[in-house]
Amino acid sequence: MPYLGSSVRLRALATAALRPEPVPPTAGAERVAIVSASIGAGHDGAAAELDRRLAARGLTVDRFDLLDLLPARIGRLVRDGYHRMLVQAPWAYQRIYRSTERAGGGGPLARALLRTAEQRMLGALRPGTGAVVSTYPGASRVLGGLRRDGRLTVPVLTYLTDFSVHPLWVADGVDVHLAAHAVPAAQARAAGARDVRVCGPVVNPRFRPGTEPERAAARTRFGLPANAPLALLVAGSWGVGPVRQVAMELRDCGAAVPVVVCGRNTALAERLRADGIEHAFGWVDDMPALLHAADVLVQNAGGLSSLEAFAAGLPVASYRCIPGHGLTNAAALEEAGAAVWIREPARLKAALHDLIDGPPGLRQRTAGLGLFAAEPDGGPAAEIARVHAAGPPPPPPRTPVRRRPTGRRLVASTAAAGAVWASAVGTGIGTAYDGPDVLHAIGHGLDLEDPTPDRAPGTEGHHS
Repeated sequence: MPYLGSSVRLRALATAALRPEPVPPTAGAERVAIVSASIGAGHDGAAAELDRRLAARGLTVDRFDLLDLLPARIGRLVRDGYHRMLVQAPWAYQRIYRSTERAGGGGPLARALLRTAEQRMLGALRPGTGAVVSTYPGASRVLGGLRRDGRLTVPVLTYLTDFSVHPLWVADGVDVHLAAHAVPAAQARAAGARDVRVCGPVVNPRFRPGTEPERAAARTRFGLPANAPLALLVAGSWGVGPVRQVAMELRDCGAAVPVVVCGRNTALAERLRADGIEHAFGWVDDMPALLHAADVLVQNAGGLSSLEAFAAGLPVASYRCIPGHGLTNAAALEEAGAAVWIREPARLKAALHDLIDGPPGLRQRTAGLGLFAAEPDGGPAAEIARVHAAGPPPPPPRTPVRRRPTGRRLVASTAAAGAVWASAVGTGIGTAYDGPDVLHAIGHGLDLEDPTPDRAPGTEGHHS
């Protein structure tokens, strides 16, 4: 069976692909701040690569985690609650995702929670910061609010890490949105973003098409079959979704040997090995090598692993996607021609054969590598550097600010609300409430003297 990844055509494709408060604008400022969130690995992964690229351009970069800026350890509660919801009550996440998608933003609880980070965000930014970049929707909302209110006078950019753009990604007040492809760019504009620029994905340069010797060496290193087709199954850093079911289906369909990466979910890796899935790994430090060993990537969320596979010249299939962003990313990747979305188990075997050893696979490789065929002065980091060098833009249109609870009352109320929210999406969500009751509690939160949610698309800033 020919291996398209080592063919002359793929080598040609690879060659083509290689071608204080407020923060004052400071003349000649050479400092950029990046705000992410440690929810999964995708947002932090994009932030780390932007950091590396901006530093290579001579800029000093400060990194911040939005969850660290929330009071009373609420950030940890939010992260843990979101994780548990994906694992134990994915139906709830799907309903919340869809309801906020229709509404164009979050409820009063989310807005009040993020307001508590505004002052801390301003205090964290170093003097001389000339631009601030967000790789997480909540951070975009905090920064956009500060820009809109005139408390932050330097440009704010959002790098859209997802291929699909939930309205929560588009925050009022953000100056520039950066997209990896025309599909997410169009979705951002539809959600109300004004200045949207397509500048390609952000992936570490270690992810590139491998040579035949590299492929053989990687298979030996990881103890993989030397000649059998391999389907690399990934499920993010948390290993969420029906991973065991998909691994069994991959094995039983006979199209490829499953190789499963479970991230930090070591218990899942142990269960898979007990199930007879021989090649099940926890956290893998050298993912570029494992991608070189594989013939196709099977994923369920459409996040950073998909972009890394594209950069490595590997075809990608979306299958049994997790709710919410997993489904919308699968649709957006398919619309962009970058990945195949396998909707029916009966199609799994044929689709994998096509991707591993057929014309659809070559088309996928071409489309994936094409995402990185930017001009020499292109890419998100280059665009951020240009915005930074241009200096402070005109202030965005001011919007009326509703009366807010202040001081201790806001912090105390938000801390209580955060604890309630995190608990609601925790272990007992599936049994303690009826579906409509818990969705009402999570989706709308507490009033906190803010009874009228924003409904205009694009006025709020979303997920991991």
